[in-house]
Amino acid sequence: MASYVPPGKKEAGLEDAGAQVHRIRITLTSRNVKNLEKVCADLKKGATDKKLNVSGPVRLPTKKLKVTTRKAPSGEGTNTWDCFEMRIHKRLIDLHAPSDVVKQITSISIEPGVEVDVTINDR
Repeated sequence: MASYVPPGKKEAGLEDAGAQVHRIRITLTSRNVKNLEKVCADLKKGATDKKLNVSGPVRLPTKKLKVTTRKAPSGEGTNTWDCFEMRIHKRLIDLHAPSDVVKQITSISIEPGVEVDVTINDR
């Protein structure tokens, strides 16, 4: 038997979770700047087409990972060194949207080498 629910009130557990606006942070990480910027532009274009509140992309400082090694494999000879470097670029995009809309936006084709991390917070 169903219990009586007054008009204008919702029964517990029947709220529309898709309509609730979440604060969404998309973190993009890559070694290739061109691919990273292309994915950022595609995400921002998709969000503005759906008339969402978008801030970003925020460019975070580039991490430089350096490895210095000796050129000579045996350790003999003159002391010559090689220095190798890998740069990691990072971007942040913040959205204010329902979670189902974010699934549509992030379904774009993502360039190879770009990692996407989506975190959803309630307001």
